Amino acid sequence: MTTEKTAHDAASGAAVPLAASVAEPPGTFRHSYSRDRAQLLRRLSRIEGQVRGIARMIEREEYCVDILQQTSALRAAVDAVSLQVLEDHVQGCIRTAAERGEAQEYVDEVLDVVRRAIGRPVRSAPRG
Repeated sequence: MTTEKTAHDAASGAAVPLAASVAEPPGTFRHSYSRDRAQLLRRLSRIEGQVRGIARMIEREEYCVDILQQTSALRAAVDAVSLQVLEDHVQGCIRTAAERGEAQEYVDEVLDVVRRAIGRPVRSAPRG
């Protein structure tokens, strides 16, 4: 019996030695949210249920303020998913890109996404 630590390959589900799952060959990149994938999918399922619930409220012509409260809760739930993916991206993808000397491209990309999310214009010229 071996005591080697293993991870599970997301595509095949097969056990992979931990060192192999961390030290990826050049040109390959595992998304950093992969470790939180199950949690993110559970959250998204709950969000899906919230959307269906709001649709039922509208079908039943429920009170406007109650619907607004539910849409506020929905927005908070979506924001929580976005924040988790952003945190994973910064802690994993951008850190890995920095180690490879490719950080600026990833930083610019994530800043553009955040700017769009908060309604600010995307920079037209890349920073130097």
